[in-house]
Amino acid sequence: MQKTRASGIAAVALMTALALPAFAQNIAVVNGKAVPKSRADILTRQVEKSGRPITPEVQQQIKDEVIAREVFMQEAQKAGLEATDDYKNQIELARQTILIRELFADYMKKNPVTEAEAKAEYDKVVAANGGKEYKAHHILVEKESDAKDIIARLKKGAKFDDIAKKQSKDTGSGANGGALDWASPNSYVPEFTAAMVKLKKGETTTEPVKSQFGWHVIRLDDVRDAKLPSFEEVKPQLMQQLEQQKLAKYQEDLRTKAKIE
Repeated sequence: MQKTRASGIAAVALMTALALPAFAQNIAVVNGKAVPKSRADILTRQVEKSGRPITPEVQQQIKDEVIAREVFMQEAQKAGLEATDDYKNQIELARQTILIRELFADYMKKNPVTEAEAKAEYDKVVAANGGKEYKAHHILVEKESDAKDIIARLKKGAKFDDIAKKQSKDTGSGANGGALDWASPNSYVPEFTAAMVKLKKGETTTEPVKSQFGWHVIRLDDVRDAKLPSFEEVKPQLMQQLEQQKLAKYQEDLRTKAKIE
């Protein structure tokens, strides 16, 4: 009798042990249907990617969300909404979106941007923007005659800042007396740059400078060696930029190879 009872207890224990792993895979049971824990795991990873910490409160919110979705989904199924063309089309679009996202993620995983590539891009940017930076003032007007009049007034002692505030069409710099930020020469249109780099510190152009924007009167304030951020400072932005470029090229290559009729 005792041996039979012991065997029964062992069988119950075995069944319980086997049932526990299966139960652990479910976050809840809604109207008799199990809700897999994997749904909550997916939402948890999405929240983590957003930078939000997974606190017990957040975990409970995720669980409540997963359960609520199951409740609403069951009701939609009862209403026969799964059979509608609109639903099927949206499901197909969602399927495509997920697959495409996974395709691109897989490509970037297999073809990551290397630090060497980022450094090469940095060196290219430095070469293009190295050298000197210029600090200048300018006044922009519509007519050459107006620019000539301003130059004449400046020669007689008029203040550059005062004229810029009153007459410059460049409202951004005009409000600051015509002051421009430190910039490399290639930041400006060619005509502006050509006239500016010929000036010595403190000099003003003796003739109006024409560009696509109008007529400029330029004063060079100072020149310095270009100050560029270090590679480490811009490395994250460069890596992201190169990733986008690499992914864009991959997408373009796929379109080019595709046979489209």
